[in-house]
Amino acid sequence: MNTLSSARQRPLTGHPPNTLAPQARPPRPERVSPLDRLALHVGLALVRWSRRSTVAVRHERRATRVEQLLAAERRERAQVRTLLLLVPPR
Repeated sequence: MNTLSSARQRPLTGHPPNTLAPQARPPRPERVSPLDRLALHVGLALVRWSRRSTVAVRHERRATRVEQLLAAERRERAQVRTLLLLVPPR
């Protein structure tokens, strides 16, 4: 089936794209003030602090707990040994 378009193509009016006036450059952003810079550093420090790792603390607590358990077992063995040495045999 053949269809014909009834719309005619109009020639472009005005200047061709290459001869247009050069685009104006965007204005340069102003320098960041010292107060803004300080706020940025404080904000980044807070983010780093809030995301700090607690894994090392957990390992440290676990190691302390193990040391405490070993010390308690040593004390118990020492008490049993002392008791066996002091009490006369039956």
